[in-house]
Amino acid sequence: MGPVTGAADRRYMAAALALSERGRAQTGTNPNVGCLIVRDGRSVGRGWTQAGGRPHAEAMALAQAGDAAQGATAYVTLEPCAHQSPRGPTCAESLIAAGLARVVIALTDPDPRTHGAGIARLQAAGLHVETGLEAEAARRAMAGWLMQQQHGRPLVTLKLATSLDGCIARENGESKWITGDAARAHSHLERSRQTLILVGRGTLHADSPRLDVRLAGLEARSPARAVLTRGSAPQGWQALNAPEQIMALTGVQYLMVEGGAETAAAFLKAGLVDRLLLYRAPILIGRGKACLADIGLGQLGDAHGQWRQIDSRPLGKDQFELYERA
Repeated sequence: MGPVTGAADRRYMAAALALSERGRAQTGTNPNVGCLIVRDGRSVGRGWTQAGGRPHAEAMALAQAGDAAQGATAYVTLEPCAHQSPRGPTCAESLIAAGLARVVIALTDPDPRTHGAGIARLQAAGLHVETGLEAEAARRAMAGWLMQQQHGRPLVTLKLATSLDGCIARENGESKWITGDAARAHSHLERSRQTLILVGRGTLHADSPRLDVRLAGLEARSPARAVLTRGSAPQGWQALNAPEQIMALTGVQYLMVEGGAETAAAFLKAGLVDRLLLYRAPILIGRGKACLADIGLGQLGDAHGQWRQIDSRPLGKDQFELYERA
């Protein structure tokens, strides 16, 4: 068992990772896994964890492959499960029964019920197992599930759409639209990758935001809605009284905070933001509403080294930047 370096193996694992993204934010408490089964250089089975967490990626890929799985290689983004469930055989057992010759795994399962046991079971049955291929990409693809496993909370993304001088609205509250069509479409794509989306009470009352996904074909991927408030939430919304209450959310792997300034600052001050999505329009507002309120910064030196840039690109006339906590 060891790392794989072949170009073909990396290409097939990249395809499995792309499949895993189809299940992002849709799998309940389960990880969004991708699986690709390859025989004689040809894909014979593809799978990803389905909505609600079942079927698993391996089960879907094996069902598609059928007898072609005999002697094939499976590329799986997470160690196949090995803990018993009343809902069917483990994925490790299914891969063995299908006659796979080799299994390439990106990431070992941190869940103590499976951790290492899936690999051991495959090896005991005579399958050749290799691990660690594209492990970092797999961690990013399953970041919400891993955050729940390790810290008991969802992965939190803060989205800010601002002018060049850091404003999210004019002084009178006018904010539609700071950014252009391409940036707004990108932000809706990001919404479709979330389980829950949250705004503050002020934003809810001022803007009555729909917070849905308005991209053709992705409307059904609109996340659930929440508001940060000490009061009650409207029908169909969930109320959170403090950022720390995200620790009690069940089945929420990905949470996006969309505003406003006080809510964004509250999550930053609590140390509960993992990703920053910044959309900057090439406009100046001057006397307007700042994108952030006080985040509790003690001195300027404390602000450095907190974030690393992962992506930067133009979106129409606007600029998009993605940062992750360092």
